[in-house]
Amino acid sequence: MDDPRIPDTAERTADYLADLFSLRGRTAVVTGGSSGIGQGIATALARAGASTVIVARGESRIAETVQALTDAGCAAAGVAGDLGTRDGIRAVADAATVPFGAPDIVVHSAGINIRPPFAEITEADWDATMTVNALAPFLLGQAFAPGMAERGYGRLIHISSQQAHRAFVGSGVYGASKGAVESLMRSEAEAWGGTGVTSNSLVPGFVLTPLNARLQEDPDQISALAARTMIGRNGLPSDFASAAVFLAGAGSSYVTGQSIFIDGGLSVH
Repeated sequence: MDDPRIPDTAERTADYLADLFSLRGRTAVVTGGSSGIGQGIATALARAGASTVIVARGESRIAETVQALTDAGCAAAGVAGDLGTRDGIRAVADAATVPFGAPDIVVHSAGINIRPPFAEITEADWDATMTVNALAPFLLGQAFAPGMAERGYGRLIHISSQQAHRAFVGSGVYGASKGAVESLMRSEAEAWGGTGVTSNSLVPGFVLTPLNARLQEDPDQISALAARTMIGRNGLPSDFASAAVFLAGAGSSYVTGQSIFIDGGLSVH
């Protein structure tokens, strides 16, 4: 006969997993959260219990994502904003705190991918790419991390790229911007170390998202990229769910300054 004073195994397991991974009571902001990897991560954080703010440019895609999350019983809200200017970034930082308060978790997934031949890259290409891909994470981190440190808990999560580590298929400004993101991540990890704030990066392989729609027009290239992995397929936004929940939760408190590859083994070759 079961002893009523002893919680059953399922309850004890659920409590243990909640201590490690539950985001209940936390607030998250996900830039680029209405599509691709950002949407996959926003969905994971919201379903793990975080009140989640979706930041993107397109209001219709934001509304669709927020509706899907609320239909699933999650707390979600949207902020339409442009991370392509300093003023736009600051406006997003202000607006993102309105629905649920200051964030405990910020995921930097918004990005642009301008890749003309290297000799044809213009100063405008450089400025546009660096502003969205590198300056926005820096300024949003500066806006939110001090409050996280005061509260004793914060998670900064960057979406990087293989091209932060190696040049291929015309890395151009995009690769340079992602190299900057990983250096920023390490600097943030150092700066906020010991305050309860961590900063890490997820490094995708080739993931089927709208950002690389142009490459997906060539099925032979898509197949070749899949063959370069050890899993035998290209990535999906849902592949980032568990890693994002881990980095966002209490169980990752001793992980900071790290680039975690979610790439099916692509980078091992």
